[in-house]
Amino acid sequence: MTTATRIRPARRATRPASRWVTRRTGGIEILQAPALKKLPWLVHGFSTRTGGTSILNGHSALNLSFTKWDTRTRVRANRQKLLAALDAEEMPLATLKQIHSDFVHRVPFAPGQALAFPSPVFTATGDALLTRKKGLLLAVQTADCVPILLVDTKRRVVAAVHAGWRGTLKRIAAKTLGRMRMAFGTRPEQVIAVLGPAIGRCCYEVGPEVARAFASQFARATDWFDPFETEEEPNPLQWLSMMPPGHPPPPKKSRLDLIAANVWQLTDAGVPASSVIACPLCTACRRDLFFSYRREGAGTGRLMAVIGIREAR
Repeated sequence: MTTATRIRPARRATRPASRWVTRRTGGIEILQAPALKKLPWLVHGFSTRTGGTSILNGHSALNLSFTKWDTRTRVRANRQKLLAALDAEEMPLATLKQIHSDFVHRVPFAPGQALAFPSPVFTATGDALLTRKKGLLLAVQTADCVPILLVDTKRRVVAAVHAGWRGTLKRIAAKTLGRMRMAFGTRPEQVIAVLGPAIGRCCYEVGPEVARAFASQFARATDWFDPFETEEEPNPLQWLSMMPPGHPPPPKKSRLDLIAANVWQLTDAGVPASSVIACPLCTACRRDLFFSYRREGAGTGRLMAVIGIREAR
């Protein structure tokens, strides 16, 4: 049985929660953006951690990555559940070995890099996929980083992007949009960009070296950090503030808004602000719904954002 309900507002909501719905089917929950859901030729979704065949901390979990703590059999079963919930059982799944880069791949891959179903071997290294081919799904995996789905509604081109702070610094979202433009003639004003669940400004602490790196690339960087800390030079009188037994105080931390940074990149690249939709839920705050690397460590699971073009029916 499939039901769709509105998600509850989050503490850090930057977009109306009414723009998102939860699809419950087969014991799992998937988040969808109505702006994409209304396109009959498109399939998309952002997984949550609920349901699934994996066991994490004594609870069932929809882990969709081949992590060390999980079995491949369970992960494959979870992926099949996700595809079934999206009515996409026959669509091969294209994934990446993600490395926090700005590498963008067009699918299908080069000869010899065939897709597999339902759980492909990693066929490319990078952090974004794009295609105009019907009948396959593009996927990126996250556990705090920002998953971004791009849709050219005119030429029917889709892309999936994984944007952590390193990828954001390298402008992975804007570069993916540029690759769509080069390969297929995509015009940014005809694109819908959906940013899925990610860690919020409320929970994402980074060091001054990250703030410095962003400040070197973006004039707007000060808007994305709270507070904006870039101090790097050692204090010549640091010994006065040393903590016993003679250790320097920890470096100052800032809270980074990855969502805002990626929204700005997309709108700066020409996507209308009204067509950029960000999920209002923080993965670190809502561990009942999502996996969070920052809160749970490397032993947590991975979410998956998928997008594809259906075959004509």
